[in-house]
Amino acid sequence: MAAATTGGEGRPQGTAERDRLLARYRALTREDLPRAARAGGWVVTEDHCFGRILLDHAVGGRWYDVLDRRRSPAFAQLDDAQLAGAVALAEQVLAEGDALLRELDARSLRWRGHWPKRAVRPAGVVRPGGDDEISG
Repeated sequence: MAAATTGGEGRPQGTAERDRLLARYRALTREDLPRAARAGGWVVTEDHCFGRILLDHAVGGRWYDVLDRRRSPAFAQLDDAQLAGAVALAEQVLAEGDALLRELDARSLRWRGHWPKRAVRPAGVVRPGGDDEISG
């Protein structure tokens, strides 16, 4: 589960570039995205929720099925390509706003067996475990 530190085509990525990406990821998830979300009334406003969404999309599913949830921070375990992709996606969310965020959040929640926030559940469909609450 250790993160690889290679760039494209197996070339080692410079430590300075990885450090820059890690710092940008932190700034985006802890400051920039929550600030924009609160100002714009986005569906997600909490830093840990942005982290969940970005990590899930970086690994293509529930991040904790791929990364070691006991090793913190989880985003530091991403390989260079995953980290660069997460930062690029976060920048895209910052630029495009709530509409894109809703799509990404809904996919992340579906990977967990949850219904998206403010979603209308199809008739007759019940969440796993029989709980009929919509959660996020």
